[in-house]
Amino acid sequence: MNYLLVENLTKSFGEKLLFEDLTFGLEAGQKVALIAKNGAGKTTLLNIIMGTDSPDSGAVTFRNDLKVSYLSQNPFLDESHSILEVLFTSDNDYIKALREYELCLSRLNAADTPANHTAFEHAMATMDRLHAWDIEARAKEILGKFEIHNLDQPVRELSGGQKKKLALAKVLIEEVDLLILDEPTNHLDITMIEWLEEYLTRGNLCLLLVTHDRYFLDNVCDSILELENGKIYRYQGDYSYYLIKKAEREQNESAELEKIKGIYRHELDWMRHGPKARTTKSKARIDAFFELEEKASKRLGRKATELAVKSQRMGGKILEINNICKAYGNLVLIDDFSHTFKRGEKIGIVGRNGCGKTTFIDILMGKTPADKGRFVKGQTVEFGYFSQDGIEPPGDQRIIDIVKDIAEVIPLGDGHEMAASQFLNHFGFNYQTQYNYYHNLSGGERRKLSLLMTLMRNPNFLLLDEPTNDLDIFTLSLLEDFLINFNGCVMFVSHDRYFIDKMADHIFVFEEKGKIKDYYGSYTEYHAQKLKKEAALKRLQIAEKPKKEATKAKEETQKLSYKQKIEFEQLEKDIATLETEKADLLSAMSNPDTDGKKLQEISLRYTQVEQLIEEKTHRWLELAEING
Repeated sequence: MNYLLVENLTKSFGEKLLFEDLTFGLEAGQKVALIAKNGAGKTTLLNIIMGTDSPDSGAVTFRNDLKVSYLSQNPFLDESHSILEVLFTSDNDYIKALREYELCLSRLNAADTPANHTAFEHAMATMDRLHAWDIEARAKEILGKFEIHNLDQPVRELSGGQKKKLALAKVLIEEVDLLILDEPTNHLDITMIEWLEEYLTRGNLCLLLVTHDRYFLDNVCDSILELENGKIYRYQGDYSYYLIKKAEREQNESAELEKIKGIYRHELDWMRHGPKARTTKSKARIDAFFELEEKASKRLGRKATELAVKSQRMGGKILEINNICKAYGNLVLIDDFSHTFKRGEKIGIVGRNGCGKTTFIDILMGKTPADKGRFVKGQTVEFGYFSQDGIEPPGDQRIIDIVKDIAEVIPLGDGHEMAASQFLNHFGFNYQTQYNYYHNLSGGERRKLSLLMTLMRNPNFLLLDEPTNDLDIFTLSLLEDFLINFNGCVMFVSHDRYFIDKMADHIFVFEEKGKIKDYYGSYTEYHAQKLKKEAALKRLQIAEKPKKEATKAKEETQKLSYKQKIEFEQLEKDIATLETEKADLLSAMSNPDTDGKKLQEISLRYTQVEQLIEEKTHRWLELAEING
């Protein structure tokens, strides 16, 4: 069943063509990832699909009565509303019933008045009538996983990350057929991402999402749509399959382009001899030449060569952390942590949101003081710090001017130099884009520019806080290659498991009560080991449960509970009633005036009554034994 059909969609901003004649569709149950370079038009395409932006041409068609929910990259939330009001703002009957139920429950908890009791009972009756309790259970599950607990808290008090989680929770709670998500994993910790993966694979939900998280893509989606050079390409498979098929496509396109260029050179020679466009044949050939010229001028994307920026010389002493402690009141973030860094070390930092990962980096940068302990930095160490907020350049300048303010040329590790413009082009800012103004950049392009500004300053110790947020997969691949060839130390906070596994020699795991575990291995290995320990503990608990229950049964006095007493008394009444019915049925069967059909019905009921008496008598004896 076709849910969504996009036909011949074209969109441009001024002279910049984002895409042209895009056509694709979504069927029921399909889970599709949309990937593209930053600035290629992913978010614009989603906005056009949802009707918040308009195309230059083309059409978007949804199946009639299709329920759709959309998480935008920068969702709007009314700052004057509470979390509860935002969560349950919807025309959906289930959501309206749930909103009324939550409001009535909140009022009843605040003031136990007859009016509040009546309203609460009415709200419960509506929930019963609509069978909306499943949505209520799902809402509580989602809010709990995203650590949203105080539903009366005003939205204006939330951080940017909390607002994104609230917006995501809102779209997940709604009962829809098609879910469209723009970077849903941003601001989620790894535990939340793993839960979201499991949640989105439930049922027959149709899904279209923009994501740069390659593990998330593989675990959730069954196909990939790539938006490249204004066209859409579909790949039926996971990320690894996409890489193979994309390489094959580019190889075929490259061969085709070389063939076109050969024909173009021949036709160009003909044009230079000044053909007379008098005949129909000549005019057709001239028109065909200009079409050929356009095709021949096409440039295929190429994988960038590896790049290593020259970093400051690093001495023997790098960085020593000795017994660092940090707490805010009763919340202990770091408890007695020590580590001595080695040359070229690459460390990933993982842990749930709010556990102290960013605070740890801020302590090393001197932005936040530690409560106890000290750290000693080597004299030759030059930090390069990339924060979650990025670097906001002063004024609205052109990209090339922003970069040239830092350096006109960038010294490379092989002794050569690279112009600032070449450096930008290497990371996906083509020469035309470089003369664009900062305010015209997409969110992902701004974060990428901020990251490049950090790398350009030639540090020898990189501290990166969520460097992968909002970056496209192409840029992530370039960043990974850059960091692999980086000779200095790298320490980074990330929720991107693919990035962590590829980059980190070992990981700092922020656990409960401020403890930091230094695990030598990949995150995937750590997670597998953790699951194995949890499974073993669960098996042990299951094995111990019968023993504990037996001990508890011996210690407790064998008496009927209130519920069992009610059941015991009712059984006595039921057995007496059934015995009376049994006697009446036996009398009816003995009556010679009873016809054959009626006798058959009485005989069947007699058998049923006898079985019921046996079952209820057996249960009565069990309860009588407990009652003594």
